[in-house]
Amino acid sequence: MFQGKKGVWLKLPVDRSEFVPIAVKEGFKYHHAEEAYVMMTYWIPEEPCMLPANASHQVGVGGFVINDQMEVLVVQEKYCGSSLDGAWKLPTGFILASEEIFSGATREVKEETGVDTEFVDVVAFRHAHNVAFQKSDLFFICMLRPTSNEIKIDETEIQAARWMPLEEFVKQPFIQEDHMFQKIMDICIQRLRKCYCGLTAHNVISRFDGRRSTLYYNVSEPEDVNCDAA
Repeated sequence: MFQGKKGVWLKLPVDRSEFVPIAVKEGFKYHHAEEAYVMMTYWIPEEPCMLPANASHQVGVGGFVINDQMEVLVVQEKYCGSSLDGAWKLPTGFILASEEIFSGATREVKEETGVDTEFVDVVAFRHAHNVAFQKSDLFFICMLRPTSNEIKIDETEIQAARWMPLEEFVKQPFIQEDHMFQKIMDICIQRLRKCYCGLTAHNVISRFDGRRSTLYYNVSEPEDVNCDAA
């Protein structure tokens, strides 16, 4: 039955969950679970398993939105840690399955504040490990250009939102006392001064798999990139 095969993938939908304990007794191991199913695996040879591991990362985005008056779009979250209690921060969130970084950033800003934006570029990203559920975390800071001004908050998760002068935002203690936040703001300010250009999004198709994807990079020719974020 398994001639020439080394690994077995067993996908059990919710309505077949009674087979999970049977599979475990037969040597299957948990791989990952989603809302509608659990995936299990069995490695046949007496050697280290070569099946790919479960996803190791989650991806978050933050939107740095600044208007012509040098005001930053900021929010206060309803539920946050004590270190951010009362602080005004950038709109942030996780991207959805099959969602681009740039569209995830504009969506999160729209959902939290009601403000429409256009993606400019990725100005920086952070890589951290052992975060939620022991997964690694990629967090992308995106420069966004506002195309509307009216604020309408998502009251389920946002306490308040406002346009805050950039200077006032940067002076907040949680930024001044944290090296990472301070560095992020330094980069964003350099971006506004056109002393730094971030990574812009380009659609490409690879001959390797024939799939369309997005490649983020800093173009080398000045006429090919718009470094004016305002």
